[in-house]
Amino acid sequence: MSAKPPFLQRLFTLLWNIINTTRKLIINFIFFTVLAVIIIALATSEDEIVVENETALVLDLAGNIVDQKRFVDPFEAILSQSNNDNPDAEILLADILYVIQNATQDTRISTIVLNLSNLRSAGVSKMTAIGNALNEFKAAGKQVIAMENGYSQNQYFLASYADTVFLNTKGMVSLDGLSRYRLFYKSALEKLKINTHVFRVGTFKSAVEPFIRDDMSDADKEASNQLLADIWESYSSIVAKNRGISPDQLVLDTDAYLAQLDKAEGDSAQMAMNMHWVDKLVSAEQFRLAMIEQVGANKDGDSFRQIGFNDYLSLTAPLPQFVEKDSVGIVVAKGNILNGAQPAGQIGGETTSEFLRKARLNDKVKAVVLRVDSPGGSAFASEQIRQEVLALKNAGKPVVVSMGSLAASGGYWISASADYIYATPTTLTGSIGIFGMFATFEDALTHFGVNSDGVATSDWAGLSPVRSLNPNVKAVIQRHIERGYHEFISLVATERNMSLEQVDSIAQGRVWTGTRALELGLVDEIGDMKQAIAKAAELAEMDQFDTKLIEQELTTEQQFIQQLVGASAAYIPQSVHKSSILETMLMQWSEVIADFAKFDDPQGMYLYCEQCDF
Repeated sequence: MSAKPPFLQRLFTLLWNIINTTRKLIINFIFFTVLAVIIIALATSEDEIVVENETALVLDLAGNIVDQKRFVDPFEAILSQSNNDNPDAEILLADILYVIQNATQDTRISTIVLNLSNLRSAGVSKMTAIGNALNEFKAAGKQVIAMENGYSQNQYFLASYADTVFLNTKGMVSLDGLSRYRLFYKSALEKLKINTHVFRVGTFKSAVEPFIRDDMSDADKEASNQLLADIWESYSSIVAKNRGISPDQLVLDTDAYLAQLDKAEGDSAQMAMNMHWVDKLVSAEQFRLAMIEQVGANKDGDSFRQIGFNDYLSLTAPLPQFVEKDSVGIVVAKGNILNGAQPAGQIGGETTSEFLRKARLNDKVKAVVLRVDSPGGSAFASEQIRQEVLALKNAGKPVVVSMGSLAASGGYWISASADYIYATPTTLTGSIGIFGMFATFEDALTHFGVNSDGVATSDWAGLSPVRSLNPNVKAVIQRHIERGYHEFISLVATERNMSLEQVDSIAQGRVWTGTRALELGLVDEIGDMKQAIAKAAELAEMDQFDTKLIEQELTTEQQFIQQLVGASAAYIPQSVHKSSILETMLMQWSEVIADFAKFDDPQGMYLYCEQCDF
């Protein structure tokens, strides 16, 4: 009997083939046209980047400092890359460290100028790594200078590493300390007649509190107070040491602040000078002249001799190696842990497992560093990734975890089975707990005269967000959550050589800093990527080795489109990017909703740390 497809199917197949062929022809035409333009431009370009002696490297760090950039749709990039003050812009920590380390050895670079005006977020852990690199630069007899119209708390942390901190004569330094406030929705949900069903284990597992309370629980206040105190101690001690002042001089109570402001006659910039937060007050013109005096003028004579971060990065980028050598593989696990395949900037159960599997099957990769920067997510995806870590170890390849700003809950789950775990002093880790949550809307529907009724062959077949939840079903779900918690603490007990009672006493969903995690036995040592790579090589008994980043590779088409978008981005009007306060708030809400909407654990169980956002 003929299996010939029906007419409509053949018609649509034909139409799709025509459309797809046309699409490829257009893209190929654009590709070769732009390629020809690039070749001609390179051949005739007179703007070759040249680094002269006594040049200042301007570290213009714009956006968020991350371990891995998220994937940006090319067409979305049109609206984002052209905005120099784009809050979603990202810059790789590895690129920053690479540039500073190169500049340290580069005899042409005498000074680093920190331009931090567009720095949004980084985390103390990542900024400390940058600060350590700046200290090495200074140890080579070179100067680090910071200049801003005003410093936020994050910006000032990096600025404190400078030999000289300049501030505009009308500027100020904003040091506020740390806080943790949240919105609580219990009463609002009750008014909307939405029933929230929560299942959790862990006294301190407070991710679900906004949905079941109208205020912060005493347990959450206790944990949050301790956590904030630990993080602020690290921040203040580092900054105070850099500036040669006492930590209690950084954040003043209101009475002391008023007294200092009165002493400076209400001048915030002068107050910053009096407090020794900054070294010199200058106008933009005075700073320009001071830098020209220090490093010399550029060829146009209108500014000091300098090269920007991106130009220097492109100029010093290493050439690709065509002969692969024995190496330490690096796999970055950054973002929420979700199921399936996920783009860069998120952790996919399938995607991250595939990267670890590639490292296992590559004979040249002798050990792996798993860089974790994640608050967790799906319990199923977390276990999927951990199984690949075990497979690596069984293949005789050591696995070392380097915890970034956070490696909590699911982030700790995927780390626990490693041969060795490094954390930074301010890494947020632990959060050993588990929860499940969903809402039903039967009361809200009834209020509007909509009712659900019918029959089913079992309690399970009738489960629906428009029907009330059977108490026996609730009990079953809670039992699954309790089992999940038991598996979590059993995993930690086995991998960290602790008893169940010991793990339970430090678990319960509580978050710890890296320093306290070391004391509690949750990590092996305080250190960063450099130490983790060295440890992996040591465990693999390698004296000489390369590093190999194993990540998702863009197709040629994706690379081309992103380059094309980046080239045209400068011509997009800045007005396109302006948004109102209301739009900004709605965007924040949509991001939260999108994050939770992506959580699709098959059993509805999540290893997630909601308070890891400092």
